[in-house]
Formats: sequence, C-alpha cells, structure tokens
Amino acid sequence: MQARIHDKLHESATRGLRWQRDGGMAPYILAEERDLVLLPDSLSYTDGAQVACGFGTVYEGLEKIGVSGNDAVLVVGLGPVGLATLMLAKAMGAQRLIGVDITEERCRIARDKKLAPDVFISGPDTLKKILDLTGGNGVERAIDCSGNTKGRQLAIRATRKWGKIAMVGEGGTVEFNPSPDIIHEQKTIYGSWVTSIWLMEELVERIVRWNIHPEDLVTHRFTLDKVADAYKLMDEGKCGKVAVVFDEEIK
Repeated sequence: MQARIHDKLHESATRGLRWQRDGGMAPYILAEERDLVLLPDSLSYTDGAQVACGFGTVYEGLEKIGVSGNDAVLVVGLGPVGLATLMLAKAMGAQRLIGVDITEERCRIARDKKLAPDVFISGPDTLKKILDLTGGNGVERAIDCSGNTKGRQLAIRATRKWGKIAMVGEGGTVEFNPSPDIIHEQKTIYGSWVTSIWLMEELVERIVRWNIHPEDLVTHRFTLDKVADAYKLMDEGKCGKVAVVFDEEIK
C-alpha cells in the first residue's frame, strides 16, 4: 500500500498540469507545498505565473550557456518565450541584443518594449545582417525559441567561433552540416527543458533585483470563460503573451 501511495505521489509531482494532468484551467487547484514558490509583494500574479514556464525555461537555458556583458545575444523566435529571453538577457547585461521572427507583429512588440535595438523579420539576408552587426564574427550566444529548422540553422550559423547555442523551442526538426556549422568552429549546442523549483526561487529573487516584470510582455488578457478566444489568438502567432486571469487582473 505504501509503495502504491508513493508511486501515485511521484506521478502527480512529475506530470504537468493541463498537459498530462487535468486542472490547469480550473478556478482552484490543490498543490503540494513543496511545489510552491513565494511570490514577493512587488510582483503580480501575472508576473509569478510566468516564472514557472516561460521565464523559468529561458532562465535555465541562459544559465547553461552563460550570458554577461561580454556577449552579443541572438534570439530566434519572438513568441512569449523569445520575448522573455530578450528581457532576461538584457537584465543579465548582454552587450548587444538581436531578435528575429517571421511575423512583423512580434518584431514590433520587441521593438516597442525596447527589448532589443536590432530586430529583423526572417529572410534570406538575415544571417548577413547579423554578421554585419557583429563585425563579421557572429554572436557569442544564441537561443532558438522557434522550434523551426531554419530558425535553428540561423542560430547555429550566426554564432561565432567557440560560441554557445541553446535550443528551447519545442517540436520541429533541424538539419545542418556538422563540419562547417559546429565542428570546425568548435561551437556547443545545449538542449534545455523547463526548470527546477530552486532555480524558480532564484529567478524570482533576480526579477525583483533587476526590477523587471514578466507581466509587461502580456498583450492580451482573458477571463476563464473566454479561454477558447485566448487559445485562438495565441494560435495565430501575432501577439505577445496571452494571459488567462481572474476578473481583478483584467486591464
């Protein structure tokens, strides 16, 4: 009996809400105390909700490749995760930030939020533009949030010798030529998926210290009864973060 209870608890802790478990869109949910992260008074619920997935996922990836004031950072794919990447990389001191996406709407959000001075709509000359910006060398760090083979190829090829690339965008495939693309220039590719409780706690502390708000990336808010409209908008890929909130957070 004890073994079966332990197995059930382990299964509950390791399966994601809304994905493998029902309840992610319920008005209330019973959570394990060990899964809770303290939300400081200076952060809103909408700030905190993004720590667990989008911002936490990005923070894990950025910690793996290391980002500092020495670096030019390229972010490919400017959906909510890509926008979060720009916001965090900027807060971590990245010297130059470059964003790329296939839609004008998301490029405009990155510009309007002042997340990056150089934002490009993806095209046949995008790689050349990035190399021109970096003196022909490429960026020190690149993060692919697109989940698309062309986006991943761009992230790899726009990275300079000895540079590091993190892939956090789910799905899709990628095809590249190992010798010229990574081996000869000794680049390193990291895979990074979600994050841990202790890193979320660290991230919350950093967000307060850096005085940034994940909530700033929310472009649309919906109440729970309008969740179908929220998913439809998000699926169109022409918005920033879409939040499903309680009435008091509708703005």
